[in-house]
Amino acid sequence: MMITVNLPRVLFTDQNIEVARYGELVVTARRYPNGIEALTLANSRGYIELLPFMGQIIWDANFDGKSLRMQNMFSKPQVATQIVDTYGCFVFHSGLLSAGCPAPEDTHPLHGEFPTATMDEAILEISDQGIRAVSTYEYVQGFGHHYEAKPSVFLGPQTALFDIDLQVTNLSKYQVMPLQYMCHMNYAFVPGAKLLSNLPEDAFQLRRSVPDHVTPTPQWTRINQEILAGEFDSNSLVGAEAFDPEIVYFADNLPQYVGRAEFVMEAPDGTKYSVAFDTVDFPVATRWILHNEDQKVAAFVLPGTSRPEGRLAAKKAGTLIELGAGETKRFSVRTGIKE
Repeated sequence: MMITVNLPRVLFTDQNIEVARYGELVVTARRYPNGIEALTLANSRGYIELLPFMGQIIWDANFDGKSLRMQNMFSKPQVATQIVDTYGCFVFHSGLLSAGCPAPEDTHPLHGEFPTATMDEAILEISDQGIRAVSTYEYVQGFGHHYEAKPSVFLGPQTALFDIDLQVTNLSKYQVMPLQYMCHMNYAFVPGAKLLSNLPEDAFQLRRSVPDHVTPTPQWTRINQEILAGEFDSNSLVGAEAFDPEIVYFADNLPQYVGRAEFVMEAPDGTKYSVAFDTVDFPVATRWILHNEDQKVAAFVLPGTSRPEGRLAAKKAGTLIELGAGETKRFSVRTGIKE
């Protein structure tokens, strides 16, 4: 049996309010002083805090006493029109008409139009398996594209793993729409961690291009040269404290290796942070590592439909999806702390 609970925006107040409880699963709602609504899904292992009306950003996830989120400069989510205005979150949805870092010839904002979009509605779906939070957003422009997106997060009992899903439907009656998507998971930097996967060890290759937001330094240039010379292990965070500006790796055409990919960041204390997904949906993986006093992140895998180099680069590489009129595409990622 499925129970649906509507979550109107008036439900969210300055007070923390319990809106649902099912066994050990508890859902609470509150509103930040700046007006941003937050929803927390909790079980006996920890919790997920998401922003149901702001791109369904996952602001934080904390299990077994460990925050999964990158170290950042934001004490709370900020009112934003693009993701860099509130870049303190654990997960955001990069896309959907375009994604990643725009090239000079691109016209889209960094990571696309969707990450901070104002959702139209939010609901809970409660079943014996767990609780799912679903947000709905309709994008429509005169003489432009028209789609509906439904991001969702599912949490079951007694687990530190959860599902991040996205469903996109082209609502045009005749027009094909471009679709480019990355599930952008900003995992915490864990010093000395091993980066494991069921891909070949050399599947990840260093990014050779330099996006506009990266200003090379002599040290950064030297590190890139040392990585290419094999002096850095791309499957380890040992020595990665020197990665500032960011160091990025790509793994392309994942279906040639496996049908379902799993990536693990194994901490020195034995904790295993996991990301798993079907490669037919996400044929490209990106690894993004940055370490400085303001931001520390080890995004050991970012599942994507393409490299995050903008729409034109994806079109040129043949990885830009063309979603037909009325067609629906679904994506699913399972992440958290591996049992």
